[in-house]
Amino acid sequence: MKQKNGIFAFGRNVTVTGFVSLFMDISSEMIYPLVPLFLANVLGVNKSLIGLIEGIAESTASLLKVFSGWFSDRIGNRKWLMVLGYGISTLSRPILALAAGWHQVMGFRFVDRFGKGIRTAPRDAIVVESTDKTHLGRAFGFQRAMDTLGAVIGPALAFFLLGIFSNGYRIIFWLSIIPGICAVLLIIFFISEKKRALSLESKTLKLSMQQFDGRFKAFVLIATVFAVGNSSDVFLILRAQQLGIPALTIPVVYLMFNVIYSLSSLPAGMAADRFGKRRVILLGFILFSLVYYGFAVAGNSTAIWVLFAFYGVFMGLTEGVQKAFLADIIPADFKATAFGIYNTAVGLAMFPASLIGGLLWDRVSPAATFYYGSVTAATSALLFIIFILCDRPAKPGGCRI
Repeated sequence: MKQKNGIFAFGRNVTVTGFVSLFMDISSEMIYPLVPLFLANVLGVNKSLIGLIEGIAESTASLLKVFSGWFSDRIGNRKWLMVLGYGISTLSRPILALAAGWHQVMGFRFVDRFGKGIRTAPRDAIVVESTDKTHLGRAFGFQRAMDTLGAVIGPALAFFLLGIFSNGYRIIFWLSIIPGICAVLLIIFFISEKKRALSLESKTLKLSMQQFDGRFKAFVLIATVFAVGNSSDVFLILRAQQLGIPALTIPVVYLMFNVIYSLSSLPAGMAADRFGKRRVILLGFILFSLVYYGFAVAGNSTAIWVLFAFYGVFMGLTEGVQKAFLADIIPADFKATAFGIYNTAVGLAMFPASLIGGLLWDRVSPAATFYYGSVTAATSALLFIIFILCDRPAKPGGCRI
């Protein structure tokens, strides 16, 4: 269902989905930069345990993404799975606000990511089904830009409220419920989804990789290798604090990162549509490797500001463009299933990524966490170059995935 009306030259579903992401990320990012500080400074949790909490929350909940995508394709429904997922994440906030120990914080992170696991694949499928194929990069770039604009407003609110409430973390956690409710209401009243006839393949769809070709499988593998080294952003926040940035200023650093992320997402999507998604993704992998190397060798707070800025560029180059690239190589009847498999593979890789990151920090050095991420990103870039070469039209002596 390609819709032609709406602002930003997108259909209403794409536009509203962008605003849903905006409000939900305001809610999430009011909390996210404060959680590692809350764990470390208020609850006294060590870095290995913080890494374990992040890894379990992201990876366990990511298992739902593939089932949610498969179920969405099987029943032909996207909207109400989005309502359920966004609603669960919003209702997780009181668990954090009332937390007295790290166990409750882990419970909050799990429930929050549980909701994300339900909503992500159906949301991405709605974007694809509401967009002309020639504008997929732009559509996903817009969605990421709005998502990240929320990640600008969220830390800004957190910084403002921290000053008003004298580092009152729990009050901010309670207030974060409000934009989450707005996101759910937008889906209920403004997302429209026509009842569509299910194909025989959709009705009998099994949860397997058999319906996908080698290109899809190879790209999921490359993205998973990259994710194994992409530890939680909490380590970037902790590194910033270690190198002299005060806790009160951390939300400002995170805000700056998200401003750049938001501003670069839509232009990156447009560039991907014009010059090729593969080139933009490869550039992102290389930039990540350089940025993480920079975090490893950084010696002062000035370097942290610069590195967070380039990290924002990396996010803009890759998050939406990778999904747009996936949309080009997946069968029409299995969109949500494909996005679910991709998100699950990447999400599950975050468990070893965050666990290894925390262990390296505590047992080797903080720099080791970032050297590790730099090497895995460089490996992913090399694998993606091979993918690009093998995905060209077959020639004598050549290859075609």
